[in-house]
Amino acid sequence: MALRLGYIGMVPFAVLALLTWIVGPDTHPAEHWRVTLLLSCYAAVSVSFLGGIHWGLGFHSDSPTPIAFIWGVMPPAVSWLGAIMDPHAGLFVHSIMVIVCYLVDRKAYQAEQAADWLTMRFRLTVVASVSCLLAALGSRAVT
Repeated sequence: MALRLGYIGMVPFAVLALLTWIVGPDTHPAEHWRVTLLLSCYAAVSVSFLGGIHWGLGFHSDSPTPIAFIWGVMPPAVSWLGAIMDPHAGLFVHSIMVIVCYLVDRKAYQAEQAADWLTMRFRLTVVASVSCLLAALGSRAVT
């Protein structure tokens, strides 16, 4: 079930990234802005979820370290900054943050005997980060 839901969760990334190119900033500026904002908000929620996983791992651990809880609040804080930026710029922040979260997760998941999830986690990272990056590249500030 978790695998299916994880992969289904990538559909909005791919669809909204594609829409940023279909609904161009020159031909449909207001709609383009909405599409990039939708993707930026969805990415912010997704990145926040990635931080929350570390709180869950920390609560599940017999001897949690403070770093799990400290790191757990970093993704939401950074993704919030990305969400309040102009969407075309915030999408770059989200793309980088998804990758950073994966790099942190590689170590944390192994330490918590959750390494079996890393294959799925890598695939989700690629789709999410590439989608945000492609949308950012297809966008610009719309005034």
